[in-house]
Amino acid sequence: MKKFQDLSEREVLALAISLEEEDERVYSDFAEGLRQDYPASAAMFEGMREEESGHRRRLIELYRQKFGEHIPLIRRQDVRGFVERPALWLIRPMRIDAVRKEASTMEVETRHFYEKAASLTQDASIRQLLDDLATEEREHEHRAQELDAEKLPTSVKADEEKAQRRLFVLQIVQPGLAGLMDGSVSTLAPVFAAALATQKSWDAFLVGLAASLGAGISMGFAEALSDDGSLTGRGHPWVRGVICGAMTALGGIGHTLPFLLRDFHHALIAAGAVVVAELATITWVRHRYMDSPWVAAALQVGLGGVLVFTTGWLIGSS
Repeated sequence: MKKFQDLSEREVLALAISLEEEDERVYSDFAEGLRQDYPASAAMFEGMREEESGHRRRLIELYRQKFGEHIPLIRRQDVRGFVERPALWLIRPMRIDAVRKEASTMEVETRHFYEKAASLTQDASIRQLLDDLATEEREHEHRAQELDAEKLPTSVKADEEKAQRRLFVLQIVQPGLAGLMDGSVSTLAPVFAAALATQKSWDAFLVGLAASLGAGISMGFAEALSDDGSLTGRGHPWVRGVICGAMTALGGIGHTLPFLLRDFHHALIAAGAVVVAELATITWVRHRYMDSPWVAAALQVGLGGVLVFTTGWLIGSS
């Protein structure tokens, strides 16, 4: 790895060409990754890509005039002082806030590079071009900062907020809701069956804990292995799996914890109250994020809960 101040003018231009080519490709990937959900931001990145391409052509033209046709391969990782960039362009679907922040960071770094490079070179034409590119990168920096959602036009901001909501529902709410419903409803039967059969709080607690953790592990793996998210836009499979598994376990443990009370009847009443709260929470989430009508959501969730609870009650009382 070489120090920046030790680079020759030829190497500085070669490095600048490499940086512009990399930035051009990154902006192209940003535009492609955002096009479906954030078309306005994608169009802006496409424009920035075209401008970076123009910078690269100007640098190559000057390099040919000064040093000939061969351009040595000098990359950012070959020179000290550059910040390592996260490969956001490889992640699908892209997070718009992370992309905006990365674009702003890229432009600041590139501007600093041109300003420092211009101060080190002795050739007037090279210095002039580097100064011009530093000025243009400063304009890019302002444009990248304007990608902040608060500065976008109202119509664009509304469209992108809808897209963000849609991705949030797909990647977070849906797997979480599926897990919460499974954990809250499916574990009712074994927990209350064990409670009524044994009349002992501790036994009911152990059964509920085992059922909750087992269901969480099972649902987590099922969600993670269902699809890789590349076509559905549902995000990373293991993130969904962790969310789904955790919410499944949480849903079951919620009405299991009351059985830590020593008095069995008090524990049974408390567990029933927790079940009502869990079903109400599921109903609210379905209404809030899945656009289900209040009455329909309550009937669907309540009916499932009652059926499973009744099953556990009948088995435990037999």
